[in-house]
Amino acid sequence: MPKKILPHHHHNNASLDRLFENIPACGELQVVADVFKEISDSSRIRIFWLLCHCEECVINLSAIMDMSAPAVSHHLARLKSSGLIVSRREGKEVYYKAADTHVVSMLHNIIESMVEITCPESNPSANTAVPDKR
Repeated sequence: MPKKILPHHHHNNASLDRLFENIPACGELQVVADVFKEISDSSRIRIFWLLCHCEECVINLSAIMDMSAPAVSHHLARLKSSGLIVSRREGKEVYYKAADTHVVSMLHNIIESMVEITCPESNPSANTAVPDKR
């Protein structure tokens, strides 16, 4: 990248030059924007967080979330299309869980850090209210 000449000189050109050499293009950051867009709803974040800890069907998620099945299905479709969750069919039931990816792991940790909650898996004495149905 050619050297940038900035309108104001603040005596930090060397550090800015290094920064400009490494600044990602907007296109490279689009994946980050897309993930944040998909979790921009608090109900969707709750569903995602729950699915980081268990695998569950729409009907049970509806009861847990106190939401209608169509509303939960809408959120699940958004999360699935973004690659944050996966599903499997067992007979007539479809079960959902968080995808096993680096992005999901980081997002899960960020959510728990921001709201200062402890992951049930990291706290063996925690009594989890939602069993893993497999």
